[in-house]
Amino acid sequence: MTTTARIYDISMPLRTGGLVYPNNPAISITQVSSIAAGATANVSRIDLGSHTGTHVDAPKHFIDDGAGVDALDLDVLMGPARLIAVGDDVLAVGEAELRKHDLSGVRRLLIRTRNSAWLASGSTEFHPDFTHLLPDGAAYLVSLGVRLVGVDYLSVEQFHSKEHRTHRTLLENGVVIVEGMVLSEPPPGDYELRCLPILFSGLDGAPARAVLVGRD
Repeated sequence: MTTTARIYDISMPLRTGGLVYPNNPAISITQVSSIAAGATANVSRIDLGSHTGTHVDAPKHFIDDGAGVDALDLDVLMGPARLIAVGDDVLAVGEAELRKHDLSGVRRLLIRTRNSAWLASGSTEFHPDFTHLLPDGAAYLVSLGVRLVGVDYLSVEQFHSKEHRTHRTLLENGVVIVEGMVLSEPPPGDYELRCLPILFSGLDGAPARAVLVGRD
């Protein structure tokens, strides 16, 4: 008997006026050519920042001479991934919290928190108290050999962080960061991740479409 693997779309839909990180460019989608107005095709203009919605951070985001999103290893962005969940009472994910989970052999880790409910709601309200990854948690993941970290809000780092130690710890050690994943639907477990950022040359990051495919 053939079974079909469940596919979870964990991407944020992008729409005009949608949720963005404070001081980032607003999302604006406008129609520039309309069949209804007599044109032969519908064409739209899209204006947004490089870190909009579900997106991938390249090293260049915090390292001026770092690699751009076009230089990221596609093997890291696709492959086995583990999704873990932390309780709604967890406001910061550090090493102690991560040690509660079996992460042996994990190379791609996705962390579901209370944030996912906010993203799934489609609300444009930004929550500055979003659950984030602490620097010691980032260092612990580096020590385990994790190569990709996915989180369920627009930043992996605490809001208004001045030193950006979480970002730097990950990016300086070759760990790809994926932010803005909507992880409320898939249950914790092992999946195949497919996450491909738009191929912008030399850019600090790019929006991506990300899905989880259930593993047999």
